[in-house]
Order: sequence, then structure tokens, then C-alpha cells
Amino acid sequence: MKKDRYIYWATTGLIAALMLWSSYNFAFNEEQRDAFRHLGLPDWFRVELTVAKGLGALALLIPVVPSKVKDFAYFGFGLTFVSADIAHLSSGDSRWLILPHWTFFGILVVSYLYHHKLERTRAGGGVAPRSVLG
Repeated sequence: MKKDRYIYWATTGLIAALMLWSSYNFAFNEEQRDAFRHLGLPDWFRVELTVAKGLGALALLIPVVPSKVKDFAYFGFGLTFVSADIAHLSSGDSRWLILPHWTFFGILVVSYLYHHKLERTRAGGGVAPRSVLG
């Protein structure tokens, strides 16, 4: 159980730090504004992502946030990674740019799986419920 919590907080902390750093850069770094223009994205979308990434990171970090809200944050971050890859590849950027996104996507999946593993453990006294399929 202690190992599971360590893995959860390590992966969640990495994702939250990445999203907070990204949010900060989207808001204050002129190069990020130019990158959005390069991808053909409107400036309002940069602002929207800035706010969404900040709120999503907080949702993952604050323990009392309901699990359903955390699920929305996980989904949003996953969609962000996939969409960033599509945008970069569609604009002719190097295929190597997707490697970091997929690395962070993998870390996000581990965080998500351990979040739900810990939720099941808390709810069921340490025993994970059986799958409907067997």
C-alpha cells in the first residue's frame, strides 16, 4: 500500500508540475504565443488551455477533490497530449516532438491507474472488486 501511494504521488506530482509549468509558460512566455500561431491556433485557445491546465493540476493535487473531477482532469490532460501531437505533426514539425508527449502520457496513465487502485483499496478494505467479465 505504501509503495502504491509513492508511485501515485510521484507520477501525479510529475504530471501536475508539468501542467503548472506549461500553464505558466502559456501565460507569460512570448515564444509559446508564437508556437500557438505557428500551429494555427487562436490566442483564446492558449488562454483556455492555461486556465484548464492550472485547474486540472490543482484537481489532481488536492486530496479532497472528488474522484469524478479528477477523472475529468486525467481525460483533459490525455486529450491535450494527443491533440498536441496531432497539431505538431499537421503543421510539419518534427516527428521527434511527439516522444515527450507520449512519455508524459504514459506517466499520466500510471497516475490514473494508481489513483483508482488506491480508491478501490480505501473503499473495499484492501480488496479490489472483481471485474464484470470475470
